[in-house]
Amino acid sequence: MNVTSCMKRNVVSIHANATILEAAKIIVKKHIGLLPVVDDDEKPVGVIGMRDLLTLELPDFVSFVADVDFVHDFGAVEDTRPSAKTLNKAVKTLMSPAITVDEDCGLLRAYALMLQHNLHDMPVISKDGKLTGITSRVDIGVAILSAWQKVEK
Repeated sequence: MNVTSCMKRNVVSIHANATILEAAKIIVKKHIGLLPVVDDDEKPVGVIGMRDLLTLELPDFVSFVADVDFVHDFGAVEDTRPSAKTLNKAVKTLMSPAITVDEDCGLLRAYALMLQHNLHDMPVISKDGKLTGITSRVDIGVAILSAWQKVEK
């Protein structure tokens, strides 16, 4: 089996020149955690996810504290929002590099890549490098575990 057997095909993406606010609106509207960022040829150039966006909300001290369990409330910081200037920056200023997998990639290799790079979702590309789908650890795991049902007792 390969990733095309379990990927989502109706993938929403965003252009690299779109704004961070536009990305946030799509993530909220579509209720997704990862948004592939594409160029004019629909080829992935990066990804922007919930984690990237919420990092804009986190107070700076979180980066310096090894354990935030002792902080019971972030207080007034809870009600702050990124500035309009930040939200109007291009997605390419916040995106992470795209780690993709080819459509014909085997499930175990795709899962191993996701573990190695600590990914929960990964864009799937065609032979010509265009975005064709997205797969997740759950998609791949379910496909692999489904094959266990065929094992004889």
